[in-house]
Amino acid sequence: MSFKNPIIGLCQQATFLISAAKVDQCPDDFGHEVAFAGRSNAGKSSALNTLTHASLARTSKTPGRTQLLNFFRLDDERRLVDLPGYGYAKVPIPLKQHWQKHLEAYLGSRESLRGVVLMMDIRHPLTEFDVLMLDWSVASDMPMHILLTKADKLAFGAAKNALLKVQQDIRKRWGERVSIQLFSAPKRLGIEEAQAVLAQWLQLGGEQDEGIEG
Repeated sequence: MSFKNPIIGLCQQATFLISAAKVDQCPDDFGHEVAFAGRSNAGKSSALNTLTHASLARTSKTPGRTQLLNFFRLDDERRLVDLPGYGYAKVPIPLKQHWQKHLEAYLGSRESLRGVVLMMDIRHPLTEFDVLMLDWSVASDMPMHILLTKADKLAFGAAKNALLKVQQDIRKRWGERVSIQLFSAPKRLGIEEAQAVLAQWLQLGGEQDEGIEG
């Protein structure tokens, strides 16, 4: 089959929209929005850039650089959101408290939010904050898709075993509604699978978006 995921063409025209320190600074709450969350240094910005074939999010070797809610416009109805990284110990406590307060406000109030892509370093999955995000996802009936990032850091067999282990742990505690996959930005592993999730959440059907150029 030569079907081309419509998210690819849409992301090629993605542009930075706005950075928000508080929820009341966010864009108007309409249309469809997908948020990217993850512990600091889990490869969140790299994953976002790889999935969109663009340099939307600034990457850094210093964890905790994403300090705002960063919105990227795909079209008049669709946006991606890069959420502040969490869990980095060297960030001052008042700043961490600010992030947590406004991250919770965003997640709890955003009507246009259609799903959350949660990044976990495959070598350090299911951290305390990951568990909190999963609890919130199920309690809020919010779709969540997990990318086990940096899969290239393990041999393929070890990565597959890690995926199965985390998948089993998630199913035991949170059921079947949370999806999960392997992902590597440098190796471009898992891109199509993740893009298919984005296309579904953003309601990009083949027929209704035939006018989108790739």
